[in-house]
Amino acid sequence: MAALTATAPTERIHVFWHEGMLNHDSGHGVFDTGMDPGFLDVLEKHPENSDRIKNMVSILKRGPISPYISWVPGRPALLSELLSFHSPEYINELVEADRDGGKMLCTGTFLNPGSWDASLLAAGTTLSAMKHVLDGHGKFSYALVRPPGHHAQPTQADGYCFLNNAGLAVQLALNSGCARVAVVDIDVHYGNGTAEGFYRSDKVLTISLHMNHGSWGPSHPQTGSVDELGEGEGLGYNLNIPLPNGTGDQGYGHAMTELVVPSVGKFEPEMIVLVIGQDSSAFDPNGRQCLTMEGYKEIGRMVRGLVDRHCRGRLLIVQEGGYHVTYSAYCLHATLEGVLNLPVSLLSDPIAYYPEDKAFVVEVIKSIKKFQKDNVPFLIED
Repeated sequence: MAALTATAPTERIHVFWHEGMLNHDSGHGVFDTGMDPGFLDVLEKHPENSDRIKNMVSILKRGPISPYISWVPGRPALLSELLSFHSPEYINELVEADRDGGKMLCTGTFLNPGSWDASLLAAGTTLSAMKHVLDGHGKFSYALVRPPGHHAQPTQADGYCFLNNAGLAVQLALNSGCARVAVVDIDVHYGNGTAEGFYRSDKVLTISLHMNHGSWGPSHPQTGSVDELGEGEGLGYNLNIPLPNGTGDQGYGHAMTELVVPSVGKFEPEMIVLVIGQDSSAFDPNGRQCLTMEGYKEIGRMVRGLVDRHCRGRLLIVQEGGYHVTYSAYCLHATLEGVLNLPVSLLSDPIAYYPEDKAFVVEVIKSIKKFQKDNVPFLIED
């Protein structure tokens, strides 16, 4: 089916981008290991490669949503800016690794020549996107960045991530006078780094909808389970929604309706950060969650409703995973359609149909909802 013609835009999304982020090269090997076993003729690119981002850029520049997009150049972060979220010791480790020509920081996470400069661009570009909204220059900003960031903890790298782009932006919002910020993370993996950074804060509500994958080793000690609720003043302000494999569009919609929308409404944030990863899609090599374009569009639409009700429309979107080189771009397009509240889809889904059964997911969400009602103070209060 041909793409529909876009109508004259009444709203725009300001996309912050810098092509220097393409210079991060994670190498080749068996999936993300960097290993050559010696018996394969073709070694594939690391899943976090520049091709996936090139398609995201091009679909926004040349696709039917392009009239709704304004482009803003990104910039590198200053080392001093990184210390609002990361420890000096960790930043020094990254600087030294870059100076020494590179280092594998943990499984699948390679800082190669060019990676550090790209990481600084990703962090600085996300900070610029947040400042754009805070300064009132536009309601919707999208930081189209790589390397991704939401697994990077204050003191260590993890899961292809070096610097926590979203976490740095949230801290900037707090430092700029925002009393409460909500983070809604729909990447297929737990946004453990962002959660860790604000685990003891009642000023940031971190919500992560993710595949029920548990911990994957020393770099990722968090499990993403429902009982990781935060500590001290932050108790109850980290809400994990581990979803069964294959949850799909209807299941994600149900989780948003039953868990995310009420929690954000109770929290009443002044800013929402939507952390997006298209690795929750139906054909992503790194996930099993079966979202299609329609599911992403509905999530975008629901988050738009939340920012309109609670945040005077202010929204920062931050890019994370998404490793199917073609379908990730289509799902990004659909998400932004939802944020813009477009009544008619501008692109048809190349998959068109993916069967799903949400019955089991409904039971899981019912169990999570009961746990939260019994254990999360700000949800228990009248």
